[in-house]
Amino acid sequence: MDDVIRVVLIAIAVLLGLFVLVVGLLMWRYRIPPRGLVALATAGLYLVIPVDVIPEAVLGPLGLLDDAGVVGVAVLFALRIARARRVLLDSGVDFNRRKRSSELS
Repeated sequence: MDDVIRVVLIAIAVLLGLFVLVVGLLMWRYRIPPRGLVALATAGLYLVIPVDVIPEAVLGPLGLLDDAGVVGVAVLFALRIARARRVLLDSGVDFNRRKRSSELS
């Protein structure tokens, strides 16, 4: 029994690590702001937590619809933020330079 629990925990850790790696790669490649990261991390957390809006135990494969919906909404949100940031960068907004309080006065 202990071996089964250990294997399940290792599998969850590997899946979480892969998820973090994919999210990090997406943030680097598409320049997704931290809000997008929070949305994607929350969606990943929802996938790991066994409590669902539509439980798989009751509805079978139809119970995966809420999981797919949460991930889909999070991905669309992150991509929309990345697209808006790219439009702002193309129009000349500089995100890298922070103004000092002396420059604001």
